[in-house]
Amino acid sequence: MTIHVVDIEYATHTCPAFAEPHPYDTRRTVIDVIPGGPCRTPVTIRCGNTTATIACHRHEPADRQCGACRLIVTQHTITTRHEVAG
Repeated sequence: MTIHVVDIEYATHTCPAFAEPHPYDTRRTVIDVIPGGPCRTPVTIRCGNTTATIACHRHEPADRQCGACRLIVTQHTITTRHEVAG
């Protein structure tokens, strides 16, 4: 499994048009990537006389990908910052 560790920051505000706090910006920062290694079940594709072997994550849906190609996103920290618009 390739694991992506991310920090998420939500920016919310209140404004005259909508008094309840609401999000207006979301930022995601990749903190770390832990590679899963090479593909364990490469896929052979053909087009006419041309044949190519590619990693399964480029061809198969997520539930049919090998363990090395499967992608996991882990949230490290989630921060909400509030601003008052005037």
